[in-house]
Amino acid sequence: MKKLFSYSLCFLLIGIVVGCTSQSVGSQTKASDEKSTAQESTLEKAKKQGFITVGFANENPYAYATPDGKLTGEAVEVARVILKNLGISEMNGVLTEFGSLIPGLKAKRFDIITAGMFINPDRSKEVAFANPEYSIGEAIAVKKGNPQKLHSYQDIAANKDAKVAVMVGAIENDYLSKAGIAKGQIVTVPDQPSAISALQAGRVDAVTMTGPSLQAMLDSAKDSKIERVKDFTQPEIDGKSVRGYGAAAFRKEDSTFREAFNQELDKLKKSGQLLEILKPFGFTEQELPGDMTADQLSNK
Repeated sequence: MKKLFSYSLCFLLIGIVVGCTSQSVGSQTKASDEKSTAQESTLEKAKKQGFITVGFANENPYAYATPDGKLTGEAVEVARVILKNLGISEMNGVLTEFGSLIPGLKAKRFDIITAGMFINPDRSKEVAFANPEYSIGEAIAVKKGNPQKLHSYQDIAANKDAKVAVMVGAIENDYLSKAGIAKGQIVTVPDQPSAISALQAGRVDAVTMTGPSLQAMLDSAKDSKIERVKDFTQPEIDGKSVRGYGAAAFRKEDSTFREAFNQELDKLKKSGQLLEILKPFGFTEQELPGDMTADQLSNK
C-alpha cells in the first residue's frame, strides 16, 4: 500500500513539473513573439502589410489630393515608385496642415512624410530626411501689371504698406522675416489656395511660395488679373542662397527605412527616371538636386 501511494505521489509530482514546464515554455514563446513584433522595423512591417501610411499637405505640385480623392504630386509619385521597388505597393495618405506634418510623424500618425518638405538644420533635429529629390527657388505673384513694383523680398520690406501672404509653417515665413519684412506685413494662411484667394480679394499685395507651387496655383486659378513676377530676384538670407532642396522625411529611429529609400532614389537619378517623374509637375533639369545630400543640408 505504501508502494502504491509512493508511485501515485511520484506521478503527481511529474505531472505538476510537466505542467509548469509547458506553461513556462508557452509564456516564453508568447513573450518571444511579442518581443519580435515590437522589434519589427517600420520597413519590415510595411513590406509585410503591403501598404504604408504617409502624411502630406495640400501643396500642389508637391503633394495633393485630386477631386476624385487620388493622392498625387511630385513628392508622392517619387515616393510611390521607390516604395513599390521596396515591395510596398500601396500608400494611404493622411491630409494635414503643413505645420503639423513633423509632429504627426513623430506621434506615429503616419510613417513617412511625402510633402516635398525642404531640408534644413532645424527640421533635421526633429526628423531624418532622405536625400533631396529636387531643388528649387522662390517666387511671388501680384496683381496684373505689378502696381506696387514688387520684384524682391527687399521691395516688400521697403514698402511698409505692402502685405504678403504665406502658408503657415512654410519656410518662406523665416525668409520674409529675415529679409526685413515687418510682422504686420506678413499674412499667414492655412494653405496655398487661401493665399491666392487673399491676393484676388485684395487682402494682400503679393503671395510667395516656391516656383512650381506658385505656377501650379496660377494655372489652376486661370485668373488674368493676377500674375507671376518674372524678374523676381532670389533672396539671400544671412549671406546664403535660399535655394531649397526637398525630400521625404522619416522618424529618427527608422534609419534602415531611410537608407533603403536613398538607395532606390539614387537609382532613379542615375537612370534619368527621376526627371521623367518630375516633369509632369512643372519641374525641369534646373530643379534636379545634383549630388547634394541630406547630411550636407542638415549641417548648413
